[in-house]
Amino acid sequence: MPEPTYHIGVDIGTTAVKVVAFDRLGNILSIHSGNYDMHHPQPGWSEQNPEEIFFAVIKNLNALYNELIPAIPVAVSFSAAMHSLIAVDSNGSPISPCLIWADNRAAEIADQIRNSPQGQKWYQLSGVPVHAMSPFCKLIWIRQHQPDLFEKASKFLGIKDYVIFRLTGRYVVDTAIASATGLLNMRTLQWEKEILDYVSLTEEKLPEVINVKSVLKLRKNISGELLQIPDETPLVIGASDGACANLSVGSYDEEVLVVTIGTSSAVRLLNDEPLPDSQMRTFSYHARDQFYINGGGGNNGAVVLSWLKNDLMESGEEMARFLAQAEQIQPGAEGLVFLPYILGERAPIWNAYAQGVFFGLTVRHTRAHMIRAALEAVIFAVYSIGKVLLEKKQVRSIHATGGFARNRNWVQMLADIFNLPVILSNSEESSAWGAVLTGMLAIGTPLPPSEKSGEILEPDKENNAVYMKVFEKYEELYVALKTFFVEAVGSRQ
Repeated sequence: MPEPTYHIGVDIGTTAVKVVAFDRLGNILSIHSGNYDMHHPQPGWSEQNPEEIFFAVIKNLNALYNELIPAIPVAVSFSAAMHSLIAVDSNGSPISPCLIWADNRAAEIADQIRNSPQGQKWYQLSGVPVHAMSPFCKLIWIRQHQPDLFEKASKFLGIKDYVIFRLTGRYVVDTAIASATGLLNMRTLQWEKEILDYVSLTEEKLPEVINVKSVLKLRKNISGELLQIPDETPLVIGASDGACANLSVGSYDEEVLVVTIGTSSAVRLLNDEPLPDSQMRTFSYHARDQFYINGGGGNNGAVVLSWLKNDLMESGEEMARFLAQAEQIQPGAEGLVFLPYILGERAPIWNAYAQGVFFGLTVRHTRAHMIRAALEAVIFAVYSIGKVLLEKKQVRSIHATGGFARNRNWVQMLADIFNLPVILSNSEESSAWGAVLTGMLAIGTPLPPSEKSGEILEPDKENNAVYMKVFEKYEELYVALKTFFVEAVGSRQ
């Protein structure tokens, strides 16, 4: 009788890697995770150590494999956060930190390009709004401010590209990650020469673009030296975390909106064509085969609540208990409004200078009000993206994924603010499961039945009416304060 088998999904996130074992039907057998730090050496800079992330992947892959022996993995499939950038030398060794999506050092460059005819054209070609998050803008910043590094670099990689190189010896990037760089033509799925010429970059300095279902082999001698899984285990390159999260719900229904809130946030529709926005408010990234994800990502998801609890309020409470205080406060937080832009913001405002603001504080407000306002603000930021998508496509329901789905009160806010039913995902590890589904297609394993719908939270129309008034104030506040954000950043430099 053959040994039992399982599928591994590796999700390389912003603050942690999760290595998840699934059975063929999508049931989670085991999860191993490892955290790593985000560094901010200067205002607006957000960096990580690529070696620390790589070894977190190795450590947790080994721990999961050893736990499940004698069962053996059928394949290892990957998902990762987008927009990261690492310079490596001719040996593939990092010669720069990993600049992540939250890095805003290229904000001034992005501002100069965004509203130019070239910027508009390149957005229509790539589907990536011109913003400091994109490797396109980061590369220009490096060329201008670190010319020696720009010339010395043998390759520029994303974090998943780097991990895959260490495991296989190949410089490759999947179309989903590549289409989020701002350097790829979203229709041809090849590097766009016109954009590369502007950056003063050649294709030779970038990894080869390959299909998300590409199967790779482990580099000779890596198994046994670092990695303990069997040499013959197929590695499937997989896609971006956003694409995987959408693919994980098992539906290609264009009327289902997927909202993910982890450290950051995202709102996405899966369509069979890219849908660039005339105002450059949203993105269009390749997902898999003929499918594209159209939507937007926000910088400020659960990171806002971590900052509020740990840094501002210095609370030692468990996060669930800390957030539960908001439940005693009515929708609208008694007039307290929060702009959650503590890491700047991406969609739909694309303003790296945006900052966090509590507005309307009075003597009657408590920390519970502040927590409530922060929870609402993260959903308002998500709604501001979703509102743009709702202009383009009719949506009948929302599928909630990511860590926030554990907090019923927070998910109810999502339903109430959008005034749409929200379906809770049966698996919080949606990106890892989406990677595994892609891996199954790659190696010819029959896909399981579509995920059964989880609990559905219906919207409260009375709450929606309250929230729409607060959201109107939220948008007006941002417009009123926008110029002050730029001045405040300038005064700190």
